[in-house]
Amino acid sequence: MNVHEFQAKQLFGQFGVPVPRGREITSPEAGAAWAAELNTPVFVVKAQIHAGGRGKAGGVKITKDRAAVPGLVKELIGKTLITHQTGPKGREVRRLLIEEGAAIAKELYVSLLVDRDSGWPVFIASTEGGMEIEVVAERTPEKIIREAIDPAVGFQPHNGRNVAFALGLPSIEPAVVNPFIQMLGNLYRLFMEKNAAMVEINPLVITGDKKLIALDGKVSFDDNALFRHTDVQQMRDLNEEDPLEIEAGENNLNYIKLDGNIGCMVNGAGLAMATMDVIKLAGSEPANFLDVGGGATKETVAAGFRILLKDPNVKGIFINIFGGIVRCERIAHGVIEAAKEVKINVPLVVRLQGTNADEGRKLLAESGLKLEVANDLWEAAQKIVKLTGKAA
Repeated sequence: MNVHEFQAKQLFGQFGVPVPRGREITSPEAGAAWAAELNTPVFVVKAQIHAGGRGKAGGVKITKDRAAVPGLVKELIGKTLITHQTGPKGREVRRLLIEEGAAIAKELYVSLLVDRDSGWPVFIASTEGGMEIEVVAERTPEKIIREAIDPAVGFQPHNGRNVAFALGLPSIEPAVVNPFIQMLGNLYRLFMEKNAAMVEINPLVITGDKKLIALDGKVSFDDNALFRHTDVQQMRDLNEEDPLEIEAGENNLNYIKLDGNIGCMVNGAGLAMATMDVIKLAGSEPANFLDVGGGATKETVAAGFRILLKDPNVKGIFINIFGGIVRCERIAHGVIEAAKEVKINVPLVVRLQGTNADEGRKLLAESGLKLEVANDLWEAAQKIVKLTGKAA
């Protein structure tokens, strides 16, 4: 689960990470009142959406004129921002963050996430703050610093010193070395205590008066641990999520919307990824990732059909089920009953493999439903692509 920048900074403040004074704003009147209270030489008005690239898209405004703040709020609220992360439809701005500006002397980058190879939390840092870290990694990988933290021991001062000295902080600004080490420890506490998946500050700035400030922040959380954190659950903004993904979550389905034209319904994440690959290999594009889980009951299949058919881009559906724990004839019954319940008006190809696959395929073939049955994954992919047409 992702949260807005202003929410990330609220969490930073709770854990002792320095942030600018700021507040969430949803109206020009609230903006004017907060600007009067803030009373700073520079006001920064930032659109709050779950996407990067807001500044380049015109979603960040800076002014020294307090009287101009309400007008900037009015300009941004309701605006659709299109960035490299929103897709062509963009995201509507419903809330803003208004905060004080900072006298920037140096910009750094710091993040904390789990290293997939070791399973340990790892700090990523760079002197190239303010840039997208992926660009830095591609162009100047030598400027990326990594410091893994042994979870059995936790963050130690020497971890912080390793990062600080690798960044050259004693030369850049000696006064911030100890505050920087303390800040890394606080970020680690936030990461572990809140079951975060990623914490990022970009940029982390050194100000003209030799202070550290998290000028921008992102935090995402492990969905599987949200039940432990009611405070984090309350930060969820459904306006920032795809309605179909919300519906899938309510039905305990793992669904991610994509841009293709073939809806996929598969049991098991690995098989779902392979199905998407083979659709592309056959000449088309998957419209989604949808894992119905190991059960694939009538209810889950029906919910999957409803979600897929609500996507106007879906021109055909490919069901790919491996019957292991659940036998294929039971899955076939579930597909048949669900198909009768939900009106399916696009081509449907079903591939069953595993325990009692022959019996399951026979049930589908004799069901009277308008569908194609396949034995082989490649055969099934070719069938659905032929029925729907290759992607443009």
